[in-house]
Amino acid sequence: MITFFNRKEVYNGLSMEQCSNIRDTLSANKIKYDYRCVSNSNSPSIASRSALMGSFGENQNLAYMYYVYVHKKDYDQACYLINKIRMYK
Repeated sequence: MITFFNRKEVYNGLSMEQCSNIRDTLSANKIKYDYRCVSNSNSPSIASRSALMGSFGENQNLAYMYYVYVHKKDYDQACYLINKIRMYK
C-alpha cells in the first residue's frame, strides 16, 4: 500500500497524456502507483475572477497539475522505465 510516508514522486507536470503514458507503463510492469490531479485555477471564492468570467481566455492545457507516486522500494525501477519511454518519444 502506498501512503504519504512511503511514497516518492516520479512525475509532476501539466500533460495529461504524458501522465497517462507513465501510468500505463507502470501498470504494464506491475508497479503500484498513486496519482492525483490538482486544479491550477484560482480559489473558488465568489469574488475571484474565474467566478465572474468563467475560464474565458485561460489555456485549458495548463488547467491541471498531475502527480504520480510510487512506493520507495519501486522508485529506481519506475524512474528507469519513465526515462526509457521518454527516450523513445
